[in-house]
Amino acid sequence: MPDDIEEVAQRYARYTAIGAVVITGVWHTGYDLTVTVSGWPAFRWPWLVAAAWIAYTAVVVVAARSLVTAFEGPARARSLAAVVLAADIAVIVSCRPEDLLGPSDWAWGSVGWVGVLLLWNRPAWRRELIAFLSLNAAIMLAAMIVTGTVDRVSIAKYLMVMVGSITLQLGYAAGCHTLRVRAEDAALLARRLAADDAWRESAQRIHADRLRRYAAIRDVAESLLEQLADGADPGDPRVREDCTAGAMRLRRLITEREDVPDELVSVLRERIDAAERRQVLVTAPPFGERMPALPDGVREDLLRAPVRALDGARSRARVTVSAMSTMVSVAVVADNDDLPVSATPVREPSGVVVTYQRQGGEVWVNSIWEGPPAEGRDA
Repeated sequence: MPDDIEEVAQRYARYTAIGAVVITGVWHTGYDLTVTVSGWPAFRWPWLVAAAWIAYTAVVVVAARSLVTAFEGPARARSLAAVVLAADIAVIVSCRPEDLLGPSDWAWGSVGWVGVLLLWNRPAWRRELIAFLSLNAAIMLAAMIVTGTVDRVSIAKYLMVMVGSITLQLGYAAGCHTLRVRAEDAALLARRLAADDAWRESAQRIHADRLRRYAAIRDVAESLLEQLADGADPGDPRVREDCTAGAMRLRRLITEREDVPDELVSVLRERIDAAERRQVLVTAPPFGERMPALPDGVREDLLRAPVRALDGARSRARVTVSAMSTMVSVAVVADNDDLPVSATPVREPSGVVVTYQRQGGEVWVNSIWEGPPAEGRDA
């Protein structure tokens, strides 16, 4: 579920950015290029207009690449914005005064779309985009004042174009930003809900494990007390052996941490319980409370040989687990005569190394996994 919502948020970011690129590209080629070609004879310096159009195009390409790949404006957005405004001024000065508000002066109405691309998804995009659009409006107004184009009709045209273009450009940027923010909020909420669900499942597992341990403690104590109540002789070696085994199991159950919902530890506990039900005397110190994350296949390879040694134990076994940030070791010593052993360490495909040793009727099995060193440890 969270992954699906993350993907939706990424789609919002991707396609709103692509939409801005498409709008700017279509406008620049469909309108700006058309009026540049059709109004070529009317320009005072047509080659300057052509150069401005090319510079405008180059900036659009740079901004478009940044939006498509990173979903944000390029790193040098302000420098590129200055280039675009310079192109805007070049087109304005290339127009004759009577054409200043005509179709041939295309830059001042469309330059805002490039500003939208350049400032897309930047931390201060609102302030920067408003400043960019205001500067463009001020440049055009200054040109009108210099050329004396300040009659009521010209002012009305100026306001109509400015209000219309700024509304479209700023409105599109603000609307897309709102969509992205809402999608990101939904993704964040999904992650929080997933974390809550994981915590709830962990709490349920801990509660179930606590009930299991309480039941096991009760069964052990009840069995021993019933034997003694029925007249069992405390001096009988068999009774002593049962009491010793029961005491060790009680100590293990009491010292077990119930807040370690790790699969490796859970499997070992299940196998230890199964061995104790077979009257195997199992010694198991408390396992580490922080187990590192294990790659796929490592947990199975760590457990395979030690669990086989534990399952085949006749009367006694010792289980130990050691863990550090990049290392996990599982070891079992058991009186298991049937487990096949290797004289040399066995390396599993996952990187786990299993070592065997048999001596005096007991077999020692140790499986170790060592991950790559953590970053920043080399000094």
